[in-house]
Amino acid sequence: MFKENYNVIGVMSGTSLDGVDLAYTAFNKKDQWTYQILHSETVAYSPEWVEQLKNAFHFSTSELEALNVSYTKLLASIIADFISKHQLVAIDAVCSHGHTILHQPHNGFTLQIGNLPLLRNLLAHTIVCDFRVQDVALGGQGAPLVPIGDELLFSEYDYCLNLGGFSNISFHENGTRMAFDISPVNTVLNYYANAMGLPYDDGGAIAKTGTIHAELLAQLNGLTYYKTAYPKSLGMEFVQEIIFPQLHSFPISVPDVLATFVEHIAVQVAAVCQPNTKLLVTGGGAYNTFLMDRLQQHLPSVQITIPEDKTIQFKEALIFALLGVLRLRNEINVLASVTGAQRDHSSGQIYS
Repeated sequence: MFKENYNVIGVMSGTSLDGVDLAYTAFNKKDQWTYQILHSETVAYSPEWVEQLKNAFHFSTSELEALNVSYTKLLASIIADFISKHQLVAIDAVCSHGHTILHQPHNGFTLQIGNLPLLRNLLAHTIVCDFRVQDVALGGQGAPLVPIGDELLFSEYDYCLNLGGFSNISFHENGTRMAFDISPVNTVLNYYANAMGLPYDDGGAIAKTGTIHAELLAQLNGLTYYKTAYPKSLGMEFVQEIIFPQLHSFPISVPDVLATFVEHIAVQVAAVCQPNTKLLVTGGGAYNTFLMDRLQQHLPSVQITIPEDKTIQFKEALIFALLGVLRLRNEINVLASVTGAQRDHSSGQIYS
């Protein structure tokens, strides 16, 4: 018999490079899973770490191995500080996603750094991590992994949309949970805000001043990825090799690029959602009021819900905490219907 209550730390670092999200969460399992985020925090990366993680896509094998060790040490330090700051004693496990550097499921390969056994040695707590590798080995995309959490924790919504480095969505279709990555979001928006000396486009204020470039928008919406059947997923390779060359091919202002790309995001999300439904929106993009306004314009009959700050900001850390608990119980935490793997499975390394 498994116990009903778990106290775990969920740790997530997304492709938007905002920092490391930590969520100390209490889970209870009776008839269904319930949760309470007790403590949460985002620890920003230093400018040096942002540059390293941004450029690691180009690193050699030996450079990646060295980065993996140094990043694992950084992660251990961040988690240890979080535990100390909040005086956490009851910890069943630290459930960590790590940080995605390479994601090439079509080549049978994905790399999330920070998942070395060294993490267990440095923290002296049970670690559950490296959730994507097994799925890719089983022929899956290794992503998205959040839908099992949507299924178990947010079933009252027809669609669960996360607007982070990329947008991803999960929903029921013919009684089966489906999910996929829709398009880049903050990986692109933040890049152009950074070019103006800003960490991000606050509320979409810059994009709001721009003009949509019709030809660029048409080219973006016409990309092959959007016509591909799901399950499917995206990585920084898509942004670097396909999106940026498209955006750089037009000599237009940064506000115009941002306005056009916001419209592109809204169009692609709207293409997925059916009318007269309920949509939950989380992730940093939920704070982009211009993007949310454009999305509502494209989905006039959809009830869009933006939850309280903790769920907006820490939903992915929360769900990776749940994935870790499910792995400890040897229960399914990855759905083949959303990743395309050979079967549902319980994924993740346990270092106890």
